[in-house]
Amino acid sequence: MTNGGTALVLGATGGVGGEVARRLQARGWRVRALHRGAAGPERFDWVRGDALRASEVAAAAEGASLIVHAVNPPGYRRWAELVLPMLDSTIAAARASGARILLPGTLYNYGPDALPEPGEDAPQHPLTRKGRIRAEMERRLEAAAAAGTPVLILRAGDYFGPRAGNNWFAQALVKPGRPLRSVTNPGAPGVGHLWAYLPDVAETMVRLVERAPALPAFARFHMAGHWDADGTEMAAAIRRASGRPELPVRALPWRLIALAAPLVPLFRELSEVRYLWRQPVRLGNARLLAALGSEPHTPLDEAVRATLAGLGCLPAG
Repeated sequence: MTNGGTALVLGATGGVGGEVARRLQARGWRVRALHRGAAGPERFDWVRGDALRASEVAAAAEGASLIVHAVNPPGYRRWAELVLPMLDSTIAAARASGARILLPGTLYNYGPDALPEPGEDAPQHPLTRKGRIRAEMERRLEAAAAAGTPVLILRAGDYFGPRAGNNWFAQALVKPGRPLRSVTNPGAPGVGHLWAYLPDVAETMVRLVERAPALPAFARFHMAGHWDADGTEMAAAIRRASGRPELPVRALPWRLIALAAPLVPLFRELSEVRYLWRQPVRLGNARLLAALGSEPHTPLDEAVRATLAGLGCLPAG
């Protein structure tokens, strides 16, 4: 797939969707961004439309050779009702336009039976509602690929980055928009955890798109990302970035989150994926290296410093 085509991005105002859209545009792609409200700050071709309305997605995708499906319900609300219909709209639009679908994948579709090092083709037996939806998304995409619509999926660890939205870093480890007073660590002592810097994820996705002609119709890849071997390195990097080695590190109050889960949708979602913090989960990137030769990898301290600055957690200058 050559540069300079048209890409439709669903979720361009979000973390991964925005990062991918900006990189595509920098590579010469024309980026259309579907959005229900007013145009965003980026210089994309903003198209008013709803990802739930198949006709509006299809109209926006006309002439596109790539559809980036990075849209999610805001605030983890109504996942069971909205996620799969939105994906169905994308699949129908891609089928009509002949576009390839690009999906940012997660670890949630893996159950404990596939851990600690699931392969790209490992069985998906999730235990959570969100995981079951994620697994069904991939099943539908694989069926679409078998019917002639090419699909590309990139799975990675927990996202962090200067423009990231709903993720563990911004919602648990630190408080965006506030000076750092402490760091919260959701993990169990000594348990490794996998992180993915969003600019690296987006760069990896774009490089895979550029090599799309050499990929199978249904292609899945894993990123190695940033492996925190004992669950302490991310907090240490935040301390270094803040210049405060004495910054307190506190455990996440999982018990309180579980008690509030019935009333707070976010806490319910966090509680369901606690198993990913209780045991190490690591992704191998051999398939990715075979396709790209290397994996984009920003040094951890640089990535954390940029993330904290973007979240408004560091003093100006």
